[in-house]
Amino acid sequence: MTSPKGGAARGAIRDLRMGRATKKAPVRKGGKNPLRAGLRIDKVPDPHTVVLFGATGDLAHRKVVPAIYHLWAGGLMPEHFALVCFGRRELSDEQMRSDLRASLELHARTQPINEERWDAFAERISYVKGAFDDAASYARLADRLKEIDATGGTSGNRLYYLATPASSFPEIIRGLGAAGLDHETADSGWRRVVIEKPFGHDLDSAVRLNREVGKVFRESQVYRIDHYLGKETVRNILIFRFGNLIFEPLWSNVYIDHVQITVAESIGVESRGAFYEETGALRDILQNHLLQLLTLVAMEPPSTLDAEALRDEKVKILRAVKPLSAERISDSVVRGQYGPGWVGAQESAGYRSEATVDAASETETFVAARLEIDDWRWSGVPFYLRAGKRLPKRATEIAIQFKNVPQRLFNQVGDEPEPNLLVIRIQPDEGILLRFAAKVPGLGVDVRPVNMDFAYGSTFTVDSPDAYETLILDALLGDASLFTRADEVEAAWGIVDPIMDAWVNGSEPEFPNYAAGTWGPDAADQLLTREGRRWRRL
Repeated sequence: MTSPKGGAARGAIRDLRMGRATKKAPVRKGGKNPLRAGLRIDKVPDPHTVVLFGATGDLAHRKVVPAIYHLWAGGLMPEHFALVCFGRRELSDEQMRSDLRASLELHARTQPINEERWDAFAERISYVKGAFDDAASYARLADRLKEIDATGGTSGNRLYYLATPASSFPEIIRGLGAAGLDHETADSGWRRVVIEKPFGHDLDSAVRLNREVGKVFRESQVYRIDHYLGKETVRNILIFRFGNLIFEPLWSNVYIDHVQITVAESIGVESRGAFYEETGALRDILQNHLLQLLTLVAMEPPSTLDAEALRDEKVKILRAVKPLSAERISDSVVRGQYGPGWVGAQESAGYRSEATVDAASETETFVAARLEIDDWRWSGVPFYLRAGKRLPKRATEIAIQFKNVPQRLFNQVGDEPEPNLLVIRIQPDEGILLRFAAKVPGLGVDVRPVNMDFAYGSTFTVDSPDAYETLILDALLGDASLFTRADEVEAAWGIVDPIMDAWVNGSEPEFPNYAAGTWGPDAADQLLTREGRRWRRL
């Protein structure tokens, strides 16, 4: 059974995911613009139950439950829907509902909470206390799910969401398998599992985890989530590249000099010091977010927008990245750790002074790398990737730097024009900027760079969904386009593993090596300046 708002147009789902409007409704005179409420989608998922592991944790309360609530409140969930929360704490159904309501007051994208929709949402929430390694807990969960199927009309369809520490992934997967909660038959409904990052902490652990998951679930049932792929501007990269003939012919080493991809954060590790001590910027950002952005920029046109076709092309790019030898790593990868400084007008402590961080920590909070893709399209074009914490501002962008014009027409009359630049801003000011040369009005021949700047916020009146909303909806619809495949995860770790090995076997880093509020260590600038380039000023 579908919601009264439902229909049969799956194309509308694709339109939302790829950044296209389905149909714009007229603005009513004397009323609010209905587009501000967001786009309607003419299909909702099948009746189902979401089982949320780690339901009492921070990720569930900040991101996952608010995303599910917004899908429900926006009419994008079926009437026959249930949310089963699984956790270790001793809670009643009512206490779980009360805790989630308090979290929505803090983290929901739209405020105030719609009381009518919340009441209907709350009725569908229940709680199961259990331990991830306890067979009896999964038996209780199975009984609860059977009861919900019988009374709630959820048809046996289940999405298991693992919002837990990565160390718990294998035992949860094993527990689901031992209890038979993974089984799909013609009469049972579908079973899918969403697994958060980090998916492994190196190549060996990722291979082992893939093997553990594969013992229980088929690859088609597994959705490895990277929330960056749900961001509106990231999803629009494919449309921008392959939907505009004027850009795709220029997208190669013939015209592009280099590519810069930056994920900058002004915050430190906040309350996640213990987590960051185990991961660092290389594992936390470069292995997934930065490499995922690289694949979308560099991939060949897929044969279709089908999930497998898209992911095939992304894997090809990861496998085409030139391996970094130990000698090349010292010249091509820079790591850093922030010390005391000022971010804006606020004084900031150094990383080693953060809570739950080792006072002599060698964990990197900044990483920059120069990578090359060894294929026909990109041979000779360096890709510069950087990510860091306690940088001057929060910004994520992709900068495509084109080559200089081949003929020096203007050296007799003034400055040479700057080379063209295309910037895809992912956050916080989502948009696309194109820089080109123009003549300054007047009698002379004065050439200056000018910008053509498209901003999502001022162009579209549609409220963009949160990345988690997009990805959870896709998982419920069975669309894996924006999720990473097993071989894709392993290929990404294959790029990162040699870097980690070189750091472990190399000399002790001289940390801290950049002050909070600066753009990282000097060596990161030298990655570019020694080749006559520089980082784009953000």
